[in-house]
Amino acid sequence: DSRSGGGGRLGGGGGGGGGERRRGPAGPAQRLAPAGHGARGGDGGRAPEEAVLTGAHQWAHQARLAGRRRHPRRGRRWRRRGGRCDRLFQETRDQELQRLPQSPLGAAGFQLPVSPFTERPKLPDNYTQDTWQKLHEAVGAIHSSISIKYNLEELYQAVENLCSYKVSATLYKQLRQVCEDHVKAQILQFREYPFLILLFLKKINKCWQDHCRQMIMIRSIFLFLDRTYVLQNSMLPSIWDMGLELFRNHVISDKQVQNKAIDGILLLIEQERNGEAVDRSLLRSLLSMLSDLQVYKESFEQRFLEETNCLYAAEGQRLMQEREVPEYLHHVNKRLEEEGDRVITYLDHSTQKPLIACVEKQLLGEHLTAILQKGLDNLLDENRISDLTQMYQLFSRVKGGQQILLQHWSEYIKNFGTTIVVNPEKDKDMVQELLDFKDKVDHIIEVCFQKNEKFINLMKESFETFINKRPNKPAELIAKYVDSKLRAGNKEATDEELERILDKIMIIFRFIHGKDVFEAFYKKDLAKRLLVGKSASVDAEKSMLSKLKHECGAAFTSKLEGMFKDMELSKDVMVQFKQYMQNQSDPGNIDLTVNILTMGYWPTYTPMEVHLNSEMIKLQEVFKTFYLGKHSGRKLQWQTTLGHAVLKAEFKEGKKEFQVSLFQTLVLLMFNEGDEFSFEEIKMATGVEDSELRRTLQSLACGKARVLIKNPKGKDVEDGDKFIFNGDFKHKLFRIKINQIQMKETVEEQVSTTERVFQDRQYQIDAAIVRIMKMRKTLGHNLLVSELYNQLKFPVKPGDLKKRIESLIDRDYMERDKDNPNQYHYVA
Repeated sequence: DSRSGGGGRLGGGGGGGGGERRRGPAGPAQRLAPAGHGARGGDGGRAPEEAVLTGAHQWAHQARLAGRRRHPRRGRRWRRRGGRCDRLFQETRDQELQRLPQSPLGAAGFQLPVSPFTERPKLPDNYTQDTWQKLHEAVGAIHSSISIKYNLEELYQAVENLCSYKVSATLYKQLRQVCEDHVKAQILQFREYPFLILLFLKKINKCWQDHCRQMIMIRSIFLFLDRTYVLQNSMLPSIWDMGLELFRNHVISDKQVQNKAIDGILLLIEQERNGEAVDRSLLRSLLSMLSDLQVYKESFEQRFLEETNCLYAAEGQRLMQEREVPEYLHHVNKRLEEEGDRVITYLDHSTQKPLIACVEKQLLGEHLTAILQKGLDNLLDENRISDLTQMYQLFSRVKGGQQILLQHWSEYIKNFGTTIVVNPEKDKDMVQELLDFKDKVDHIIEVCFQKNEKFINLMKESFETFINKRPNKPAELIAKYVDSKLRAGNKEATDEELERILDKIMIIFRFIHGKDVFEAFYKKDLAKRLLVGKSASVDAEKSMLSKLKHECGAAFTSKLEGMFKDMELSKDVMVQFKQYMQNQSDPGNIDLTVNILTMGYWPTYTPMEVHLNSEMIKLQEVFKTFYLGKHSGRKLQWQTTLGHAVLKAEFKEGKKEFQVSLFQTLVLLMFNEGDEFSFEEIKMATGVEDSELRRTLQSLACGKARVLIKNPKGKDVEDGDKFIFNGDFKHKLFRIKINQIQMKETVEEQVSTTERVFQDRQYQIDAAIVRIMKMRKTLGHNLLVSELYNQLKFPVKPGDLKKRIESLIDRDYMERDKDNPNQYHYVA
């Protein structure tokens, strides 16, 4: 730049690239050459050196001067420091030295004596005053927005010359005074004329823009002063900062101007919030002005946030009364987006955090509970995914929002789930509704709640809470639901779909406490599927067994696995029995199939003695002889309640085959001996129990396939009813399956299964108490109960534990301490 040593039109020698101290006639580059003037116009320079200024030196110096003028091709100033001009100077000097006579010692022995200036050149008279007058006129022209009659380069050089002669401080003060006088005059236009608010804002914005433009121009002229004197004095503001300070002190700090400006800005923002179109560029410029003047926070932001707080507090109260929750949430989201856009467009970025926090607090934070109470249940009931997503996102922005949403989420799950579980009228569809509800909440967590672990864990806890409000029943119904899916004839799902259904069932299964109840009913239903051949798929059965084993352990499934093992062994036994029968002299006309069941694996069945015909008894004895011959020491107990058969029958329309139970078989075979029998006669002949016989006759005479005719007609079988063989029986199928009433679970069977579970629990409690007391020898009541809760895998009440303890005391397994009734001792 123009401060390069030796290259300036008024540059001093000795400071910077190529500058030299010279004496002799003043050349074009030597009008004013103060001794020791450095590259930045400092007072101190390098020590003088001796040199000879030849014609070549003068020419090179002129070349340097030319190098600072405008480049002929580019039309701009050539300001390279140490560039082409210095190289030209070096080459010219070398050429001149070559022309000089050489001494015998060579070039190295040639010396040129140089003497320093004896005194520093003086400025012309009135130079400082005249130069300042010129600068003052230029500054005034800038303030008046008229053309400057002086060349800007000339003005810049004038500033540099004044700075070089230690008048920088005076120059700075004079410049400040001129600028201050101008700014003071500006305030009058805002006080004297009562502008409309928008015109006032535009006027002050124009004043600010003009001031900035003027200060940029002034700084460019006084740049040398700014970069030398001002830079070296840390207490002085730069020329630009001085301009900001003056505008702040004399314009914006005026209370009348400031209040009117802030009021106008706030009014425009309020209008925009109400949906009106405003000049956003004007707002951006004015707020940028406040920020540059460092009055943004104290004069604008505080009032802005206060008014925002009041606005949204009132708006929140009003809209919560007027609008539904989805509409309100949409409005809140819209407001947040609008305020975020204002920060991006014209507000200072530092306002973003308090502004957004204000909106969130007044529109959300103050109404969290009211929003959830008013709308969450409806959104969940109607599965409003987009609205729930928006609710989660908004609540996540507010401190404590997620926590209160979690609480209401948990309450909703518990309340809704309880309505499914505790209502006996919904037992038929309970499991399917639980599965559907679980799918629904899983989808909401995944899509709306961003798979938040807190919502997942609380959902699991809530399911576990409500599903166990009705002890045992959910476990029983889940077992029945599995049975319906694994039973043959279920065409609702493919193998893949069935596998997915079983996986979902296992999720619900994890929540129930009474897993032993599930096991009891599952085992009973599994036995029916295996014995009657009702299993839809062996692979599906084993898959379910594997899932139960993984969830509950090998001990839980050991008996179930034993049932499958019995069925496989029975097949092998029957192959051997068929071969055995081929060697018998009278194999008979009945094809017998026997399943050998291990009593410890299978459900407990009450034996029923019935009157079989002679051929059945004979075949039964043959198998008994065969089996015990191979397995001596074993005992066979026939379970007639599980037997079934295929009967061939002849009617007027032709032959038919019936798939029937053993009890139905015994009844139908009686009609080979006669066409009509009374209820009492059938009961005496078959030996079937009263209740079982009534259900059997009901299935034969009152069902869809009416092989018998009941007289009198009716759905219920009463004493004295007559039953007649229906010779006119018709059916489109050849093989007909008559509903096996006795295989369907009756109320008595449910009660029986539940009682067996209860009894098994008593045994487990007794065994656990004895184990603990045997190990501890002496234990207090509370500690014993605590240990039992840790060991038992099913829910148990304190009263039940107390009864079992009393029972063990009565049976001398343990005794109370004589001095402390709450202390127990183990009796060896």
